[in-house]
Amino acid sequence: MSSPPTLNHERRSLPWLNGVLAALFLYLFLCAINVMGSGLKGIGNQSDWLETIIAHGDNPLVALFGAVLVTSIVQSSSFTTSLIITLVAANQMPIETAVFAVMGANIGTSVTGLIVSLGTIRIRKQFRRAYAAALLHAVPNIMTVLILFPLEWITSTMFSNGRGILANIAGYLAGLLGFQEVSKPTNPIKLITKPVVSALNSLTEAVAGAGLGASSFMAILGLLLLFIALVFLVKNLKGAVLTRLEGLFSTVFFRNDFVAWLSGIFSTISVQSSSVTTSLMVPLTGAGAIKLKRAFPFMLGANIGTTVTGLIAALANPTMAAVTVALAHIIFNSCDNLIWYPLRSIPIRTSKAYSALASRSKKWAFIFLTTVFVVVPAIGIFITEVFIY
Repeated sequence: MSSPPTLNHERRSLPWLNGVLAALFLYLFLCAINVMGSGLKGIGNQSDWLETIIAHGDNPLVALFGAVLVTSIVQSSSFTTSLIITLVAANQMPIETAVFAVMGANIGTSVTGLIVSLGTIRIRKQFRRAYAAALLHAVPNIMTVLILFPLEWITSTMFSNGRGILANIAGYLAGLLGFQEVSKPTNPIKLITKPVVSALNSLTEAVAGAGLGASSFMAILGLLLLFIALVFLVKNLKGAVLTRLEGLFSTVFFRNDFVAWLSGIFSTISVQSSSVTTSLMVPLTGAGAIKLKRAFPFMLGANIGTTVTGLIAALANPTMAAVTVALAHIIFNSCDNLIWYPLRSIPIRTSKAYSALASRSKKWAFIFLTTVFVVVPAIGIFITEVFIY
C-alpha cells in the first residue's frame, strides 16, 4: 500500500523565477542606495555641515577625520572627493589639506559594504563570508592611510610649498598636462533609478513637507529599502540562479586575479561609485558565488576606478589645483594596489580572522563599524581642535 502524499515535500526550484526576482531586488538595492544618498545629501545641503567639516583651514587631522565622517554618512567617496575638488577649485581649501581629506574619503567609502553585510547577520556562515568581503575593502584602505598619512605629513615640512610628497608628485604631473573642459557624463545607475528616487522624494515631501524633515525621512526610508532588498536578493541568489551564475563569475569575470581587478576598475568607472560595486560583491561573496581571494583584487580595482569621478570633476573645472588633487587621489589609490596586492595575505587573513570573531559574537561587527567610522573621527576632531591646534 503506497503512503499518502506529504504536504512537506521540498518545492522544485524555478531558475527563471529566481533570476527575475534577483534582478528585481538588485534594482531595488540600487534604488535604495540612491534614495538613502539623496536624503543624506539633502540634509547636508540644507545645513552646510559638509563644507564646514571638510574645509577647515590647514589642519590635516581634521581634514582626514572630517572626510571619514562625511563619507561614512553620505556613503559616497565620489561625492566627497568631488566636493573636495570643487572646494579646491574655488580656493576654499588648500591643496595640502585636500590630499589628507581624500585619504579620509577612502576610509569612509568602506562603510556601505559593512552595512550591507549586516543584512546577512542571521545566517552565521553566510555573514562570516559577507563581512570578510566588506572588510577586504575597509582594511587595506585603513592600513594604507596609516602608512601614507604620516609620510605625507612629515614630508610636507621638507618642501618650501608646505605640501607632502604625494601632493608634489601630483602637482608635477598636473603641470605636464593640458586642460580641456569636458561635461560630466550621465551616471547610468542614477539614470535607471531616477524614477523611483523621484517618486519617493515627491511622496516624502507630500508626507513630511520640504526641508530637513523630508530629507531625514528619505534617508531612513532608503536604509530600510536597502535591508529589505538585500535579504531577498541573497535569498534568490542562493537558489538555482546562483548555481548558474557561479560558473559565469568563476570562468569569466573572476577566472583570475587580473581579470577580477579589471572588472573592479571598469564596473566602478561605468557606475561612478565604488560604494555600489564593492557593496554588490558583499552579498555575492556571502552567498558563495565569488571566492574571497578573487573578491580582493576586485576591491583593489574598484579603488582605482573610483578615482575617475574625481578626475572628471577636476576636468569639468580645469584648474591646476583641482587637477593636482585628483591626480593625488589616483596616486594614493595606486599605492594602495601596489602595497597590498603583493602582501595580500595580510588583509585577507586579517579580514577572515575578524569576520570569524564577528560571526561568533555579533557585537564586534557593530563595534568596528561605529568605532572606525564615527567614534574615532569624532574624538579625533575634538582632540585635534582642543589640544593640538
